[in-house]
Amino acid sequence: MREENKTTVKQESGSGDDKVINRVASSALLTFDLEDYYTPGDRVLFDMKPLLFQELILKEKDFRQFIKDHDWSQYQGKFVAIICTADAIVPTWAYMLIAISLQPLAGKVVFGNKDQLETQLFLHALQKVDWPSFQDAKVVVKGCSKVAVPESVYVEVASRLTPYVSSLMFGEPCSTVPLYKKPKNI
Repeated sequence: MREENKTTVKQESGSGDDKVINRVASSALLTFDLEDYYTPGDRVLFDMKPLLFQELILKEKDFRQFIKDHDWSQYQGKFVAIICTADAIVPTWAYMLIAISLQPLAGKVVFGNKDQLETQLFLHALQKVDWPSFQDAKVVVKGCSKVAVPESVYVEVASRLTPYVSSLMFGEPCSTVPLYKKPKNI
């Protein structure tokens, strides 16, 4: 969260002196930038498909040998999503064995695709946000980012902020889409 100081320019005419008024900087808008909650690091997709016999069946003996022989050190500090892209039934314990092998090395291990991994990383970072500190604030959730932010994270932020904010918008402070305005008490 940070106060926004970007400039929107409006010129007033009258006495011949044109004044520049920074309406955004003088507003009480707070910008919630999800880029601030991005966890840097390598993302890896661990696909079980190559471990299946004819991309259909997991042979336990071969799989356990793979677990024993595989160089797990290549995942040191990386964020790993475990998935099977083949249309096959993979027993749950197989995913668990992969996770156990990755656990002491990887920074994070999840079941799913890279988007689901990214969502989990953002959700972990968002757990540290003091949501009540946004009480009665006017908040803009920044829409443009240098990193890809899954839509599920925007949904999470909206649901977390709505109980506290007086208004919630999406976009940039100079061009927002209104999303929510707290009802006035009667």
